[in-house]
Amino acid sequence: MATQMSSARRGIATDEMKQVAKDEDVTLDWLLPKIAIGSIIIPSNNVRPQKIHNVGIGKGMKTKVNVNIGTSTLNVNVEEEVEKAKVAVKYHADTIMDLSDGGDVGSIRRTLLDTAPITFGTVPIYEAYNFGVEKHKNPLDITEDDYLKAFENNIKDGVDYTTIHSGITKEIAKRIFKVQRYAGVVSKGGTITAAWMLKYDKENPYITHYDYMIELAQKYDVTFSLGDALRPGSILDSHDELQVQEMINIGRLAKRAIEKDVQVMIEGPGHVPLNEVTANVTLAKSMIGDVPYYVLGPLVTDIASGHDHIASAIGAAVSASAGVDLLCYLTPSEHLALPTPDEVKEGLIAYRIAAHAGDLVKLREKSIKWDMDMTEARRTLDWEKQLALSIDPEKAALIHGRTGQHPGNNVPCTMCGGACVYIMLPKQRKYEKEEKKLQQAE
Repeated sequence: MATQMSSARRGIATDEMKQVAKDEDVTLDWLLPKIAIGSIIIPSNNVRPQKIHNVGIGKGMKTKVNVNIGTSTLNVNVEEEVEKAKVAVKYHADTIMDLSDGGDVGSIRRTLLDTAPITFGTVPIYEAYNFGVEKHKNPLDITEDDYLKAFENNIKDGVDYTTIHSGITKEIAKRIFKVQRYAGVVSKGGTITAAWMLKYDKENPYITHYDYMIELAQKYDVTFSLGDALRPGSILDSHDELQVQEMINIGRLAKRAIEKDVQVMIEGPGHVPLNEVTANVTLAKSMIGDVPYYVLGPLVTDIASGHDHIASAIGAAVSASAGVDLLCYLTPSEHLALPTPDEVKEGLIAYRIAAHAGDLVKLREKSIKWDMDMTEARRTLDWEKQLALSIDPEKAALIHGRTGQHPGNNVPCTMCGGACVYIMLPKQRKYEKEEKKLQQAE
């Protein structure tokens, strides 16, 4: 069965490509060659039961934002996760990932797939982990077949992309305790895989069976999101030898998949100090080429507990401006607890702002109109238009209306009142004109 990449290589424009071309205001002649070489991807599982809104991710596309939701072994509330998925769709997330590792993860995944008609990703190792916990009461009591079965279960359910931690080798896992890391290994999937390799003294199943997984990905047109198992969990660990070695491995694996018509994106950190964010993107791109780059944050400081969506949105804006293609959001509850639906919204809005700020740098001509329209609405005190153009119209209207102000009254807000800059100078100009007329009359 054809994939998006194989179709593009044959010059065939799929419905998904036509949708992306329309959304991004590009021609199919421009788009298809970039899908063919892997610099733009359109994750779209060919057995997904419901019609979804597909997005393009990659060079020349608007920066996209992903929302993570899902249960944990300590908190299984499917209804709340459904509500989070609805919030993600309502406030315009581009993609959503189910990271559930507690409860009936297969059933939860299928429920969320039905709830969110947008690009959908998962991390199959969490299902294998869940199987070990539920069946054997030991998360590491799983086999290579369990790894592969979890992967197959996910893609057969229709997920559009899967994170696989294929860059961490047995040799790297053995070096983890020999390299000074302040935060250790903070990727959950990476930790499970490293611990499994050390326990059984076996190579990473995602490496051993990579070609088989490519075959399955071809069949279902599933996109690989090659995970960064060794991403830094502290700004003190940024760009150490483990992280860099893994990225070199991932770059090689990406090329193998692309050669087989399988779409790929590559995941990045993590915790990165502000002065290294642009360098991280430059380094990654030098290793992986124009393969889409997908980053978590990055967080530019480690002290913002309760406000990590802000700390990471700073890094996200810089990374987007430097060429990152997909941003994975953080919420205020990062490092503390599972997010609430309201916190999902907070994180998503912060990251949509960061994505747009980045696009104003790398896609200025396409992105600036939104800001120009808002500037005009503010200059003319057109409150109705200002609120409509806000990235969060509901909150903007709530704040504007709390002192009795309403859209359409064309009066200044309570910040400046009578000293409103858009009133004082025009009034002065009016007075000067009237005074000039009087002088001429005399």
